[in-house]
Amino acid sequence: MVRIASEQPRKQRKARFNAASHEKTRFLNAPLSSGLKEKYGKKTLRVVKGDTVKLTRGDFSGDEGVVDAVDVGRAKLVVHGVSSTKADGTEVPRVVDASKVEITKLNLNDKRREEKLGEEK
Repeated sequence: MVRIASEQPRKQRKARFNAASHEKTRFLNAPLSSGLKEKYGKKTLRVVKGDTVKLTRGDFSGDEGVVDAVDVGRAKLVVHGVSSTKADGTEVPRVVDASKVEITKLNLNDKRREEKLGEEK
């Protein structure tokens, strides 16, 4: 998270909103499931497209789905199967905060991500 000295909520919000894109990726960390915690020795990991996550809060709590998109600018995720119905009946994806999900299965197509996880054992 963006480190600032102030505890004032308005300054915390401002720092989060004005953070650079490489700092905003830190807001996309999500806790790992208990099995993955034991396997990799980490509590949290950045969510990427293709990870399988379980929602832990909100109307869709307990639902599981694959991450379809990651919006770094807004620090939100789009999860397959999580959608809202508009007044005209069309389905629109509902964005979810990364802190409200738990990673249950990792997308290890990225070799660098796999190597980095292997080092931490």
